Amino acid sequence: MIQAGSFGQRVGQSLHMRDVPPSVITRSLRGVELAATETLNEDPVPGLCGSLADDAYLISLKLHDYPECELWEDGKFFTKADIRTGTTYLYDLRRDPRYIIDKPFHSIHFNLPQSVLDDLAKQAGAPRIGDLACQFGFGFDDAVMRHIGAALLEALRRPGEPNQLFVDHMMIAFAAHVARAYGGLPGISEVTRGGLAPWQVKRACERLASDLGGTLSLQQIAAELGLSVSHFSRAFRISTGLPPHRWLLQQRIAAAKQLLKVRDLPLAEIAIAAGFANQGHFTRVFSGMVGVSPGVWRREAWGKGDSEA
Repeated sequence: MIQAGSFGQRVGQSLHMRDVPPSVITRSLRGVELAATETLNEDPVPGLCGSLADDAYLISLKLHDYPECELWEDGKFFTKADIRTGTTYLYDLRRDPRYIIDKPFHSIHFNLPQSVLDDLAKQAGAPRIGDLACQFGFGFDDAVMRHIGAALLEALRRPGEPNQLFVDHMMIAFAAHVARAYGGLPGISEVTRGGLAPWQVKRACERLASDLGGTLSLQQIAAELGLSVSHFSRAFRISTGLPPHRWLLQQRIAAAKQLLKVRDLPLAEIAIAAGFANQGHFTRVFSGMVGVSPGVWRREAWGKGDSEA
């Protein structure tokens, strides 16, 4: 589900990191790997970072100030820039962007292959996206990227907890946002605004409910319905009012409530049976969605049952 893939390995090597940084990966866009990785190093190895040259873009959300960052492009010094926390930078990897490592750094890096941009344009019936609006050394104040980054940090730091549907959803949202905001991809046309057919809703919900652990990907479910991932995600939300990963989370909570009514069933077993990674994960999610912990909810449910008897 969540793993350190080739992108994380390449980024870690380029930044001279001793360990492979944590990554989240989706292959829901026609099998092309779309990934994000968190890089944090308080005591970095100084020097020019390694090359990540590729037919792709690197989108970087900065989580730490990096003053007087010395930037290189195509093997030559380019400029110095003061990088600020919360800003988003776009790098065209065809130009081999690099920087001098000489102070602690913390960022979330996203890879965005050109093939993904081509696929998004094709799905939207739009012309091919040329170059993104990259301005080397210039950061964007992008609230959407900050939101996506904050959501994915939890997935990066608790790799056993998020389900693949959530990762797919966030990574596809990232790609679509960058394509629109920096590549000029037009918005969704009226033709694609409709929901799923009733049989498609039924089938999708059955497939999701059969896998509370969330190991199914959006690509698998969309393929069974003969739809693209982006079309399925939009249409499912229109039909149910929720994105697939959120709908699945509600099913987990409903299953957990039924199991909590069994007096002697341990919370750890309920957590696993309802599709959560462990008891701690179960408690955090349940408390956030229901407003009380599983233990408190169980005591209240038992109390009501006793009073009714």
